[in-house]
Amino acid sequence: MEAQEEKEAQVAAWLKKIFGDHPIPQYEVNARTTEILHHLSERNRVRDRDVYLVIEDLKQKASEYESEAKHLQSLLMESVNFSPANLSSTGSRYLNALVDSAMALETKDTSLASFIPAVNDLTSDLFRTKSKNEEIKLELAKLEKNLTATLVLEKCLREDLKKAELHLTTERAKVDSRLQNMDFLKAKSEEFRFGIRTAEEQLSARGMDASLSHQSLVALSEKLAELKRQTIPLKKKLESYLDLMPNPSLAQVKIEEAKRELDTIEAELTKKVDMMEL
Repeated sequence: MEAQEEKEAQVAAWLKKIFGDHPIPQYEVNARTTEILHHLSERNRVRDRDVYLVIEDLKQKASEYESEAKHLQSLLMESVNFSPANLSSTGSRYLNALVDSAMALETKDTSLASFIPAVNDLTSDLFRTKSKNEEIKLELAKLEKNLTATLVLEKCLREDLKKAELHLTTERAKVDSRLQNMDFLKAKSEEFRFGIRTAEEQLSARGMDASLSHQSLVALSEKLAELKRQTIPLKKKLESYLDLMPNPSLAQVKIEEAKRELDTIEAELTKKVDMMEL
């Protein structure tokens, strides 16, 4: 608990330092927000310390460079009685350009032995940078090609998706229509079944023969179709007998037998048909 209160106090002090005279924004004070702000304050403190160390190091280096410059200037004055103040405007520009070049190349001095390696390193860096740029251009060209192909594929997929959605909508409409028709047919089937049952009950109450019911008529119709199917080979057999010439009397007997059999079947068919019509 004391550690939590200490963190909250540190966070409050850090926020006051950050915002100064400006009001501190309102925030919900709880364990989580306190922990986050405390973590940020610690990182900020470490960063400030690092920045302070860098500044102090730069100040020290600046002081050393200044001392070195003063020493070199005094040596120059002692050896050749030369001072930068005695230079012409053109000489001052050349001297400043030399100093700026040394600073840009980060050489320890302005001697030729320092400039040549620095320029060589800079040239090598330039070639490496150009080579890297060429590699990046090639990679970028590949990425653009892949991106174009991807965009084309995406467009095709979108079109296919639209077609699929349109087809799905059409098929859904067909299915809905078929379902409605199915429901309608089911309702009609139930209506017809109920009507047939009612009619059969009414006819049965009036003394109708059970053989004339719907089921019986259906059975008779199936039997009639079967009998018609059975007469087909008999008719073919009769036609084969009609073509026989060697023994007319025997052929006549066979013909008569076939005719009688055919008459019997036709009579039975006629009877069944008459019963169905009743």
